Amino acid sequence: MSEIIEGYADLPAAARGGVAALGNFDGVHRGHRAVLDAAAALAAERGTVAVAAVFKPHPRRYFRPDIAPFRLMSDAQRARALAAAGAARIHVIPFGPELAAMSPEAFARDVLAGGLGLDGVVTGGDFRFGKDRAGDAAMLATLGERHGFTARAAPEVDDADGTKISSTAIREALGRGEPETAARLLGGAWRIEGVVARGDERGRTLGFPTANIGLGDYVRPRFGVYAVRATVPGRDAPVPGVANIGRRPTVDGEDERLEVHLFDFEGDLYGSTLEVAIEHFIRPETKFDGLDALKRQIAADSEQARARLGR
Repeated sequence: MSEIIEGYADLPAAARGGVAALGNFDGVHRGHRAVLDAAAALAAERGTVAVAAVFKPHPRRYFRPDIAPFRLMSDAQRARALAAAGAARIHVIPFGPELAAMSPEAFARDVLAGGLGLDGVVTGGDFRFGKDRAGDAAMLATLGERHGFTARAAPEVDDADGTKISSTAIREALGRGEPETAARLLGGAWRIEGVVARGDERGRTLGFPTANIGLGDYVRPRFGVYAVRATVPGRDAPVPGVANIGRRPTVDGEDERLEVHLFDFEGDLYGSTLEVAIEHFIRPETKFDGLDALKRQIAADSEQARARLGR
């Protein structure tokens, strides 16, 4: 796991320098990995290390605190993905009033050059920074020359059908109930990670015990039933299962959650952290006429999920 460094002021020499892939990197999708690859290439040219620099909280959440949940990854998932992509360090830049008010010049001078001491910076072509998003990739290149670092923009990455690969396109695919499209753009299945909490245990009485995970700030996909695989502590391989994402209208549920029934699994998962890969959409969330009808439908959903995952 890469070292995670919070802030940019008064860093020791060992935590400064390198070439940073700079951005929000929500999802660490194929387009983001092009930025990370370009940073690694520039770092090799300069004989230094490639690092990542991200913002916390996401600027969208800072400027619009009441916006609906939209994240594709938790901070922990993002850090693991950036490390897997080759970032030797991960710099977490706090996004608050000070950063929001910085001019592009001040950001380049005080954060990237002065604070992080970077030798180079690589962003996506649509990167914006500074107060009122006044800076772009071209301006960053000019400011880099002024303040002693090289700035480059990685080429845009398109899907085979010409779709620009972006976090927005992935969120839209999930909203349509198309996890396969999201996986193609991400470069792997979309995953929800969380701690298993106690629910009402109704699933156990129906013969289909579930692990319940709150959705937090994850983007809400199309509510419904999905075929999934879960990474479970103590298991070498992901465990297949069926999951409902939504509010559970048959039992008048109100909170939005992920409920996962793992096939052929026995064990106490309360308090454990699961990462659930959302692989195939089976059906929309539906209100059934009683628990018996719900039980029959869960059995049918389970069979369909087994078949989809078996393929």
